[in-house]
Amino acid sequence: MTGQDSAVPLYYRSHVFCCTNVRAPGHTKGCCHDRDGTDLRTYMKAKVRQLKLERVRINASGCLDRCEHGPVMVIYPEGVWYSCKTRSDVDEVIETHLRGGKEVQRLKLPPADSQS
Repeated sequence: MTGQDSAVPLYYRSHVFCCTNVRAPGHTKGCCHDRDGTDLRTYMKAKVRQLKLERVRINASGCLDRCEHGPVMVIYPEGVWYSCKTRSDVDEVIETHLRGGKEVQRLKLPPADSQS
């Protein structure tokens, strides 16, 4: 049995975790915060609220360990990882993924990187 048993509805239709982690200056991977991750998360949260998307939660996250691709986010329950560097990227994820139910291929991170 999985956590997505069809008899049990999900609390959120989509749950987005946006990395806002801060690393020490000079870290080899960098950090999402220094690449505007915090500002992009704040923008995404406000935009989702403005659009009145129901059962969509935008959360700040600590390190998701994919900093070199940052800023990064992951959307559950699908487990799709994105690298969003601009507000336009965030808008595309909102429109295509959160509203339209389709993945944004050009912004997706390959799953193989998730264990690096």
